[in-house]
Amino acid sequence: MSKVIEQKIGDLIAGDVDAAGYELVRVYISGAGKYSALQIMAERKDGAGMNVDDCAVISKLVSVMLEADKDLADKYDLEVSSPGIDRPLVRLADYARYAGHVAKVELSAAKEGQKRFQGKIAGVAGDVVGFDTDKGKLAVAFGEIEKAKLVLTDELLKAAKSGKVSH
Repeated sequence: MSKVIEQKIGDLIAGDVDAAGYELVRVYISGAGKYSALQIMAERKDGAGMNVDDCAVISKLVSVMLEADKDLADKYDLEVSSPGIDRPLVRLADYARYAGHVAKVELSAAKEGQKRFQGKIAGVAGDVVGFDTDKGKLAVAFGEIEKAKLVLTDELLKAAKSGKVSH
């Protein structure tokens, strides 16, 4: 159920977040009942790092939109953040963008004996993501990935510091 609500909220706010100069990375609901947290993760479209002022802009924008929707008003504690360096990978484009970096991945069902693994993102072909794992190469359809995030490595830190990847 929360996936449906997350999608509804994402659809509701994406256009205005984009118009304000940000890219919506993830909408995630955690907790249940009146203690549910709504996490909005976004990044600047210009590639500059997010700061507190950016989060405040998005928070105000999203709060107004949520309050205007009677099904969503007053149901969540809103949290706005940047994805950070060890960011979640939620879009197919994320895998292409971070090819060559290590990710921790959880699949919806085991593939070649692995449901959870860590591996270097080898690239994207169509809707298939390739990984180089300690057990060899693994090709996974994007739809089979339950969740994934980058692993903080020296290489990722160097890339972020040099501006080759955003954080």
